Amino acid sequence: METTKLSSKGQVIIPKAFRSTHHWEPGLELMVIDTGEGLLLKPKAPFPPAELADVFGMFSGKVAPKTDEEIRAALTRDIREQWRDRN
Repeated sequence: METTKLSSKGQVIIPKAFRSTHHWEPGLELMVIDTGEGLLLKPKAPFPPAELADVFGMFSGKVAPKTDEEIRAALTRDIREQWRDRN
């Protein structure tokens, strides 16, 4: 179990092991939720939640459908680019 301290400014340092495990980078906005037993930190969603009815059909007719082979090729290309960027 890791421990941390509350600073005089109300700041808490989240240990690096936890930040790494959850892929939390500097600048990430966190929601603080009072559970009654303690506080829960959750990453803030980048977009507000939407209902399906709000977005249904918004792209219809604007994009030509892709074949399975085109999707597979695009995914392969993207994975290779990401792999190259990591090294």
